[in-house]
Amino acid sequence: MNVPVNTDSLALLVIRRGVAPLGGDEAVAEADGNALLVGSGCAQAADQLPPLRRAWCAEAGDFAAGAWAGALAPLLRDVRRVVLPASADGRDLAPRLAAELDRPLLAGAVRIGEQCADLARWDGRLSVTVETSRPFVATLVPGVRGSAPAEGTPEVTHVDLDVPESPDARVLEVLDPDPATADLAEAPRILGAGAGLARGALTGPESLALLGEVASALGASVGATRVVTDAGWAPYERQIGTTGVVVDPDLYVAFGVSGATQHTGGLGNPRHVVSVNTDGSSPMTAMADLGLVTDAQELLRELARRLDTPGSNDA
Repeated sequence: MNVPVNTDSLALLVIRRGVAPLGGDEAVAEADGNALLVGSGCAQAADQLPPLRRAWCAEAGDFAAGAWAGALAPLLRDVRRVVLPASADGRDLAPRLAAELDRPLLAGAVRIGEQCADLARWDGRLSVTVETSRPFVATLVPGVRGSAPAEGTPEVTHVDLDVPESPDARVLEVLDPDPATADLAEAPRILGAGAGLARGALTGPESLALLGEVASALGASVGATRVVTDAGWAPYERQIGTTGVVVDPDLYVAFGVSGATQHTGGLGNPRHVVSVNTDGSSPMTAMADLGLVTDAQELLRELARRLDTPGSNDA
């Protein structure tokens, strides 16, 4: 029997130790609340997915992309749209599953239709619409769709998944992501750099270097506005906004960020926002939970001194 039955769209989520992947809730919402959860602690992860209406939970142990793709393909033959979040595991499993199903892979989608998808390219600066009349597998970029909770309690069914022994890549160790290089879309804490951070004794590149040291000391990642990336002070993959990366952190601290709509449009729904800016009426300060009306570079230098970062003596 195929799993699930009579379902045109399905989200496929890799579950690790009861934790749903980044963007899992959006993938579930895109699939009309239907999801197949595969991994370890699937029932526990179901509670983390507010849009969930109907779930199939398959305890399959440690992640094995190749073996899982082979085991899942026969169950998903009749599902027209299989949607995975474009998380690390989703990006690993999706192409293997598409190959097993002999389907096109629409990777990096920001919008998914019945027979098409808008795919983000060139670090999100370009959107390409791809159409297909065939069933397909797609990965959905986290943070771009959003989701709303479903009413009632989801229907959860436990299923058996027969994962055959087969040659596959082995996971030797799972490391916590380095905030300095982690995908901004997955960062829980972000320090954002705006043009105002370069006003002072330090140049733009020097300010960004010091911000990176402070971020490292706080276990945070560095983000930037388009003005900063266009100036070459930060790489484009650090750009937050509608023409950059869409983020959704627990904490966002904006240093010298005015709050243009192109930037705030990529902030998602941060739980806490702190703005450091000399302009107390700037849009960034207006939307912040805490607004510090002061010089952003001077506050950063003082913070670096108090944290005793490597570059604090030069600052």
